[in-house]
Amino acid sequence: MTILVSADRKYRRSPKKPLLPEKWGHQEPVEVGLDGASFSGAVFNLSSTIVGAGIMALPAVVKQLGLIPGLILIMLGSTLTELSIDFILKFSRASKSVTYAGAVGESFGSAGRTLLQVCIVVNNLGMLVVYLIIIGDVLSGTSANNIHHKGVMEEWFGQHWWTSRISLMLLTTLFIFAPLISFKRVDSLRYTSALSVALAIVFVAITAGVAIAKLMDGSIVMPRLLPKVIDQASFWQLFTTVPVLVTAYICHHNVHPIENELKDPTQMKSIVRTSLTICSTVYIATSFFGFLLFGDQTLDDVLANFDGDLGLPFSSLLDDVVRVSYGIHLMLVFPIVFFSLRLNVDGLLFPYAIPIAFDNRRFFSITIALMSFIFIGANFVPSIWDAFQLTGATAAISVGFIFPPALVLRDTCGIASKKDRLIAWIMFLLAVFSSIVAISCDIYSSYMIEKHT
Repeated sequence: MTILVSADRKYRRSPKKPLLPEKWGHQEPVEVGLDGASFSGAVFNLSSTIVGAGIMALPAVVKQLGLIPGLILIMLGSTLTELSIDFILKFSRASKSVTYAGAVGESFGSAGRTLLQVCIVVNNLGMLVVYLIIIGDVLSGTSANNIHHKGVMEEWFGQHWWTSRISLMLLTTLFIFAPLISFKRVDSLRYTSALSVALAIVFVAITAGVAIAKLMDGSIVMPRLLPKVIDQASFWQLFTTVPVLVTAYICHHNVHPIENELKDPTQMKSIVRTSLTICSTVYIATSFFGFLLFGDQTLDDVLANFDGDLGLPFSSLLDDVVRVSYGIHLMLVFPIVFFSLRLNVDGLLFPYAIPIAFDNRRFFSITIALMSFIFIGANFVPSIWDAFQLTGATAAISVGFIFPPALVLRDTCGIASKKDRLIAWIMFLLAVFSSIVAISCDIYSSYMIEKHT
C-alpha cells in the first residue's frame, strides 16, 4: 500500500535534509488492512463533512429570506461550492500539490499558505466547539432567560451528577470522540460518516412526515414566499444569512485528505458532485419542511422547536427521536472535521516535519491539546452563536469562496480560461461583498442590543 504525504513536499522539507518523497511506500502502513478508499466511502466522508450543525439553521434562513429566495439561495450555494472545489482541484493538480494549502502556497507563497491554514483552524475550531455545545444541550439541556430546557438524559433519568452537562460532555469526549479522532486515515471513518448521513436523513424524514400530517389536517398555514422587508435595516439584515449558508457547505478543507486516499483519484470530481447532490437535497427538504411546519415561529436552531407538543400522537417520542438522532449525528461528524483541523494545526506548527501520521508522539500530543481546548471552550463559553456567525463571515467564507477564485485570478500555472476568470471574479466579489455586509450587520445589531440594555 502507498500513502500520499499529508502535506506538500516543498513545505515538508528540512533545510538540512533532501526533499521527502511524494509516496511513502517504504514506510509501514498507518493502519493495517486498509487499501485505497472507495468511491462510496469518499462520498460518505465528504457528505458528513458538509452536513453538520448548519442544517439546523437553514429553516431560519428560509424564514428570513422567504421560501422562494431561500431555496434558490441554497441551490446557488451548492453550485458555487462545486465550482470553487473544481478550482482548487484544477490548480492543485497543475502545481502538483497534494493539499489545499500547498496549492495556495504555490500561488501566494508561505504567507498565503499560512493565512489559509489559520482560516481553516479558526473555522474548524469554531464548528467543533459549537458541536460539543449542541451535544451538551441535547443530552443535558440548557438554560436561557432563567428558563431551563431539559435534555433527554435529564428527562429520562432525572437530575444526577452523571446527567450534568459537564459529566455528559466528558463521557462523550472520552468514550466516543477519543477513539474516533485517533484514526490516522480519513477513510477509517467511512462507516461512521455513512451513519451520520443516514441520521440526517432520519431527521428530514420525521420533519417531513410531521409537516405533511399537519398539512393534511389543516393546521398549517401557507408559508411566506418572499422576505419581509419593511425598511432599509431589514433589507441589509437579509445578508446575515450568508455566513450560515457558507458554513453549511464548507468542506474544502477535507477534499484533499479524502482524494489522497482514493484508489482512483480521478473520481474526486464525481465524488464532489454526488456528495453535493445528496447534501443539497437534504438541505432543501429540511428547509422546506422545517419552515412549513413552524412558519414564523421557526427558531435560529430549528432543533429547539422540537421541545414541545407537535400536535400529533406520540409527540414526545418524536421530539426525543429527533434530538437523539441529531446528537448522535453530530458526534459522528465531529471526527471528520477534527481530522483536517489536526492536519492544518500540524502544518502551521511543524511545516518542515515528516507527515504527522508517521510521528505518533506529535500525532497524539496535538490531538490531546486540541481536544482539551475544544472541551474547555464548550464548557466555559456561555454562548458563541454570534461569534460563530462572525467566523462564518470571515474564516469560512475565505476558505470556501475567496481563496479558490483567488487561485484562478492569480493563475501562476497559466491554465485559467476566460470562463474560469469570469466565474472567479463573480464568486470573489460576491464573497467579499457578502462578508463585509454580514460583519457590519452583526456589529450594528450587537451595538443596538447593548444600547438598549
